[in-house]
Amino acid sequence: MTPRTMTTTPTRRRFTVVEYYAMADAGILSENDRVELLDGELIQMPPIGDWHAGSVDWLNYELVPALQGRAIVRVQNPVRLSNDSEPQPDLTLLRFRDDFYRSGHPVPEDVLLLIEVADTSIGYDRGAKLAAYARAGIPEVWIANRNDRRIEAYTEPAGNEYASVRHVGSGSSIAPLHFPDIALAVDRIIAG
Repeated sequence: MTPRTMTTTPTRRRFTVVEYYAMADAGILSENDRVELLDGELIQMPPIGDWHAGSVDWLNYELVPALQGRAIVRVQNPVRLSNDSEPQPDLTLLRFRDDFYRSGHPVPEDVLLLIEVADTSIGYDRGAKLAAYARAGIPEVWIANRNDRRIEAYTEPAGNEYASVRHVGSGSSIAPLHFPDIALAVDRIIAG
């Protein structure tokens, strides 16, 4: 009698946020690793280039004083979307809280606007990341698209996508839905 040959299909091992932090505690991931957890997968992020860093810094410079006491501006810090997703958007506007989220990372209900600055990462930002934001019900996402020299503004999350998208180009300005009084020049966001 010969043993039966069984075939199996390899599957991906997905991680939870708890396991993600356990990897950091065990030293598998360090503070300097540029990774984020999205849909249970560890995603290695490319290094932050000059243009990307400068665009995020400019947004931070403009938004912090304008939103003092009205919202919290976070730069490249986690947002817990679900038990298996904790991305680190380039910039996030959060509901104001006196503890500044020291008691826990913000969750979708805390997010007013997420901004991703994209040059080399446009496919990922517009694909898997945007779908995760929509599933979580994030009300507004901007992608500062260097290649097309525009801001892509996504609103009305519905399933894995956004029902509304606006492209705001050079020579125009854009304001967050929750803060229509704060108009930002697209040319300043995507300068360079």
